[in-house]
Amino acid sequence: MDLVALGRRITDARTQRALTMNALADKAGVSASMLWSVERGRKAATVVVLDRIARALGTPMSALLDPGDVPRVIVRRAADQDVAVAPDGWRRTILTPVVPGVNFEWVRAELPPGSAPGEYPAYAAGSHEYVVVESGRLRLTLAGDVHDLAAGDSIYFAADVEHGYANPWDEACSYHVAALIMRPRR
Repeated sequence: MDLVALGRRITDARTQRALTMNALADKAGVSASMLWSVERGRKAATVVVLDRIARALGTPMSALLDPGDVPRVIVRRAADQDVAVAPDGWRRTILTPVVPGVNFEWVRAELPPGSAPGEYPAYAAGSHEYVVVESGRLRLTLAGDVHDLAAGDSIYFAADVEHGYANPWDEACSYHVAALIMRPRR
């Protein structure tokens, strides 16, 4: 088994889910040092540890071992969706199943009134995002250019620019993001 390739697949799957190494280690019930060693191909994980990591990532263990063995159909139940809630109330739910080697993500986000989570770094060239506002209004800033969107509006942008989402208004906003990311942010 190519331990370095296995480690890369685990790292890719973790970063696709926007999980830190410590967050994945906690979710999988393994030590951060063990996960660090496995991701770098320095240590061969037991089947039990690999199973814990795969379950924490929401992917079959076989997909980590052999990316050519990725199932043609993957169902992600609502109860298994990853939800992140920031201190300011910004809530993001990853709706799509994670497919090893495919850097696509569909996210539903909710921004409370007056929320401005900040700017986010650019993705690699060739990355794309599509945003559709479901309700309320959304302010999307792309490399300093401001785009105010209302319910039903949509926007596409090449995601290789700094970007930020905000809701400076008095009503909540919900929106969807479909992102194709060429590789993780640095």
